[in-house]
Amino acid sequence: MKNPIRNRRDLVHMRVSIDKSSIKGEVFAPPSKSYTHRAVTLAALSKESTVRRPLISADTLATVRASEMFGASVERKEDRLIIHGINGKPNVPDDVIDAANSGTTLRFMTAVAALTDGITVLTGDASLRTRPNGPLLEVLNQLGVKACSTRGNERAPLVVKGGLKGQDVSIDGSISSQFISALLITCPLAENSTTLSITGKLKSRPYVDVTLEMLELAGIKVHVDDSNGTRFIIPGKQRYDFKDYTVPGDFSSASYLLAAAAMMSGSEVTVKNLFPSKQGDKVIIEILRQMGADITWDKEAGNVTVRGGRQLKATTFDAGATPDLVPTVAILAAVAEGTSRIVNAEHVRYKETDRLRALATELPKLGVDLKEERDSLTITGGKLYGASVHGWDDHRIVMALSIAGMVAGNTTIDTTEAVSISYPDFFKDMRSLGAKIEDISEE
Repeated sequence: MKNPIRNRRDLVHMRVSIDKSSIKGEVFAPPSKSYTHRAVTLAALSKESTVRRPLISADTLATVRASEMFGASVERKEDRLIIHGINGKPNVPDDVIDAANSGTTLRFMTAVAALTDGITVLTGDASLRTRPNGPLLEVLNQLGVKACSTRGNERAPLVVKGGLKGQDVSIDGSISSQFISALLITCPLAENSTTLSITGKLKSRPYVDVTLEMLELAGIKVHVDDSNGTRFIIPGKQRYDFKDYTVPGDFSSASYLLAAAAMMSGSEVTVKNLFPSKQGDKVIIEILRQMGADITWDKEAGNVTVRGGRQLKATTFDAGATPDLVPTVAILAAVAEGTSRIVNAEHVRYKETDRLRALATELPKLGVDLKEERDSLTITGGKLYGASVHGWDDHRIVMALSIAGMVAGNTTIDTTEAVSISYPDFFKDMRSLGAKIEDISEE
């Protein structure tokens, strides 16, 4: 497959300038990144599949490229991917797998590598090489695989020698749900059954539920036992049969559109293709409602409409299940009346960047009163002032600061090319709604 988006390390560094803007109109929510990653991976493990309306972004293309290196072929046609899969038996890759900036790609494909009968090396960009993978490596080793970090620090580059065998194992669920999803995807193909017990608090449970939802569509059986902690009982020797799938809209990406409309008087935006699903990030609708926004959700039509003009009120947001909403909620809190708290958020430090630190560094530049603690942010709302802020080369930080800039005006943001990770059309969509955003090239 020819990649329509260049690897991020080849992209031109960009800045944007943003003036005060109200936004009006209709826009489609981008397809879900989480569902696209899973759909491509499950299709690659099947015989032949069609994935409709996938998100084509830097992160999802990393998963496409990795799937191809394991032997799948991926053909892009208009709004769909035709995937000829490997029928449960991945090849040993000819080269190192580069997951670029995608934590999901790295974790999922590390587990897929466990199904080969050879050795796979996986790496990524500088940011990805800082993200921990210890719990996944530990469990893979217990399952008969030889998996290690080249530097002995649980970070990529990772080396995996296949040999996956099922057995009873436990894994720490407090760092990343991606480890659990990765094992749920590969263990059905092991020779024996696997029982995966979760220790600690399982963070981001909705993402695991999305994985389970899609495994069921692929004909895979997993028994979930939540009676005493959480255990996943996974029979071995299963076969993938993932056939025809349409990717739903992404609530985490849509959150920036909805929040922007809620913060600015005179705004009225309808975001389409947002249907009920297992996505935890749909809670953004309830959060906006609790904060006093004028928001309606037509679930049958898949349309969410927000009208700006109401003073938003402070809230307390538990980030345990939905860490990707933290940047959006932080910006909403910055303009809300009163003091908001974002709690149970330490795992947000282990994303593309330390997002708590990023928000605590940048928002005060815009005049925000903020206190950062190990697992929380306390934000007192007020008037935002224009400033030059740093996007931290992180797509969610860039998008969050962009909507803050639309309220503050006279704001510039750098590393804006990072939106290619999850929402390549973010600035295009915002401009189509009337946002005053201009590009500043930074070769």
